[in-house]
Amino acid sequence: METIIIDGQNLILEQIIAVSRYDAQVIIDPSTHLRIQKSRDYVDRLVSERKVVYGITTGFGKFSNIVISDDQIEQLQTNLIRSHACGVGNYLSDDVVLATMLLRINALVKGLSGIRLSVLQLMADCINHKIIPLIPEKGSLGSSGDLAPLSHMVLTLLGEGECMYQGRKMISQEALMLCGLTPITLKAKEGLALINGTQVLTAIGALACYDAIQLLKMADISSAMTFEALRGVYDVFDPKVHIARNHQGQMLAACNYLRILEGSRLMTKQGELKLQDSYSLRCLPQIHGASKDAVNYVLDKVNKEINAATDNPLIFTEEDQVISCGNFHGQPMALAFDFLGIAMAEIANASERRIERLVNPSLSELPAFLTHYGGVNSGFMIMQYTAAALVSENKVLAHPASVDSIPSSGNQEDHVSMGTIAARKAYEIIKNARHVIAIEWLCAAQGVDFGHPEYLGKGTKIAHDLLRDHVTALDHDRVMYPDIEKAVQLIIDGDVIRQVEAACGILN
Repeated sequence: METIIIDGQNLILEQIIAVSRYDAQVIIDPSTHLRIQKSRDYVDRLVSERKVVYGITTGFGKFSNIVISDDQIEQLQTNLIRSHACGVGNYLSDDVVLATMLLRINALVKGLSGIRLSVLQLMADCINHKIIPLIPEKGSLGSSGDLAPLSHMVLTLLGEGECMYQGRKMISQEALMLCGLTPITLKAKEGLALINGTQVLTAIGALACYDAIQLLKMADISSAMTFEALRGVYDVFDPKVHIARNHQGQMLAACNYLRILEGSRLMTKQGELKLQDSYSLRCLPQIHGASKDAVNYVLDKVNKEINAATDNPLIFTEEDQVISCGNFHGQPMALAFDFLGIAMAEIANASERRIERLVNPSLSELPAFLTHYGGVNSGFMIMQYTAAALVSENKVLAHPASVDSIPSSGNQEDHVSMGTIAARKAYEIIKNARHVIAIEWLCAAQGVDFGHPEYLGKGTKIAHDLLRDHVTALDHDRVMYPDIEKAVQLIIDGDVIRQVEAACGILN
């Protein structure tokens, strides 16, 4: 079993995936222990010297002007968690929760937060034992950190609230007891340190970004097969065209198409059957390339945020300084995740237009709705309906969340990012887009089957054959939703992407 060592500096997206989806274990790097202890000692000194420091000896938000007595400092931290656990809605998925916990540990081991190592170790133990706090998905403004959802996470560390363990919903204390773990009692600043960060919105967005990278590769594969089914004009992939414009994503996309379609005998030369194709075929490198550039921009932001200190106040022991700051503000990620959602909505948008060309006899030489027996059979008619519905929903979801702000905490927090909403919307857009790409794959394979599938290119032949191992060609109408779900699952499992990538060397 893979082990991920957490040091606050070097976490990468693939490690987040390994922990959240593939049961990798977590170890806190021993090199972090000294700086964590120094930071904790500093907090204890501030308390003993009766210093007035936000969140340590004062209340929170609008109550920051209220000084807390010595005998209430620990109760302050527990009350913070209990009062802030106000999330609503469906629970976040297990992978998001595990990613959230991992990211919070990685931020706190930097030694800028004053939290005890024992608290962080309990979080790591929960990850390793797969004790999954039940965290409602709604209730964060994406500023002052993800306060409400992270509070639900901390409830489990306190032995309060609920969690999932071994497939059962239970009181957190019971799960901890079954694993031989002891709930924590929060000390000064620790409640604030645990919840004042962007880790929920970053976890959702990081997983979405990873899925977007994979889906962009699948979109190249499925659209390449559509290109063949519709006898596309392959001159548009000539490298000279794309070098002339000099956008990195566009050049990468064109390179992918040349590799995936290598050896194909289904494409045509310019002027052979037609002079040019519609934009959804002719402009594939430009459309997909723009989204590749957007996703790579988001990936850069994710890579920075997953190794960032995002709580408040920050403790700099070497400088003997505590700075009350705004690193909890989610704006850098809110803008990025809105961009991610828009980029992936456009991938689905173009895919649906190609689906329409595959099923519409006015736009291709293929049988109407990809069936030889139209009339008594509807063929792929309603597949296009479903794709259109998903694309339309994505257009609504793509409206930016980051342009909104509602003041909170008595107007002390007068501008918030709504970054968690942006991340959740991007995540949903990508799920919808995955279904649209799966439908295109099914339609393209059916279209190719009316001609010569043996003439497919190197990459599209692999994708066609793998799909046909799980979904047979449609001769007569049948219940279609299982076909869509099988195609979606093949994309999620990643086997088709890995096989084509290995054979053709396709690029992000």
